[in-house]
Amino acid sequence: MNKIITITRQYGSGGREIGRKLADAYKIPFFDNEIISRAAKETGFAEAAFERAEDKASNSLLYSIAMGMNVFSSQEVGFAGLSLDDRIFLAQSNVIRKVAEEGPCVIVGKCADYILKDYQDVVNLFIGASPDFRIHRAIQIDALPETRAAELVLKKDKSRANYYKYHSGERWDNVLNYHMSIRSDLCGIDGTVACLKAYLDAM
Repeated sequence: MNKIITITRQYGSGGREIGRKLADAYKIPFFDNEIISRAAKETGFAEAAFERAEDKASNSLLYSIAMGMNVFSSQEVGFAGLSLDDRIFLAQSNVIRKVAEEGPCVIVGKCADYILKDYQDVVNLFIGASPDFRIHRAIQIDALPETRAAELVLKKDKSRANYYKYHSGERWDNVLNYHMSIRSDLCGIDGTVACLKAYLDAM
């Protein structure tokens, strides 16, 4: 495998697990929270600040107002003039570009598909699943309370969509942004890995 694989996923779809299994299958590096750790180390920002950035984006209008500007619509302002969240996004973007330049890898989330849109040999994957499948996984794996699991799954998806829209100007769920979109509930986690591997091998 000589490509960089980015994975965008609905919450509870198993995208992180699928990404790790793909990386293991191809024996290439896997990056998820490792991006945050590396960006935090390079900038001096706390890892918690990176982790909170996406969760803040529960409402796109309020998020945009709160942030005050968009990284890509205010290039003239300079790093010092950006909000904390925009500086965090820039730092994270720089790390994503660095790991992509180091060679083939799997990167989960963090607008990686958008950040690397001008790079060669990048394959962008989107992983979704039915609400019932995602709610069940959220309860079983992330230990979400059963009484609020459905609400929290939808809220997490909304935050991811708004975060992506704010930083990229694109719709998170636009299938044209991705080379392949797949539902992990239809053939399970391992079956999804097998399907994606067959697709990647055929490219």
